[in-house]
Amino acid sequence: MGRPRLITTFLALLALFAASSTQAQLQMNFYSKSCPKAEQIVLDYATKHISNAPSLAAPLLRMHFHDCFVRGCDASVMINSTANNTAEKATAPNLTLRGFSFIDGLKTLLEKECPGVVSCADILALAARDSVVHIGGPNWQVPTGRRDGRISNSTEALNAIPPPTSNITTLRTLFGNVGLDLKDLVLLSGTYVHKFNP
Repeated sequence: MGRPRLITTFLALLALFAASSTQAQLQMNFYSKSCPKAEQIVLDYATKHISNAPSLAAPLLRMHFHDCFVRGCDASVMINSTANNTAEKATAPNLTLRGFSFIDGLKTLLEKECPGVVSCADILALAARDSVVHIGGPNWQVPTGRRDGRISNSTEALNAIPPPTSNITTLRTLFGNVGLDLKDLVLLSGTYVHKFNP
């Protein structure tokens, strides 16, 4: 299977995973009445900034992937640690994630447009898609309506995100925990290696 098809398969699986792993009722154009310019704002921002930093597209997709593996696609990877809690972003699998300031910039714009309406989880999902499309990757539908999580725990991230040193037994268990089978594991892992470690 060629690299473009692997990436397409990866994105399709990620879109299905993202849609099925959240507790919200997702739908296309969820913000059409509450914040009609939301998706255009994300697209315009991605177009502007990814044009200047195309290498950021893959890290944004990776952040989305890591977020979805822990408690579903709820932007819990965006939560900062506190004095009483070490958050997901401070654990080993996420220490090399990039793009937090990109998502924060988008959140600021959307808060000005529609205060308290668009979730960070949807911003991350849309930004990952729009960034990949902008660098010539495949397009996929992103239903919206996710709710932001309030819990972010480093131990959960460490236990849920497949580390690069995992053996096949561990990988099958971790992927199975989120409803993905062996075929999904092979496609996602193969694409991950090609996409993020060229």
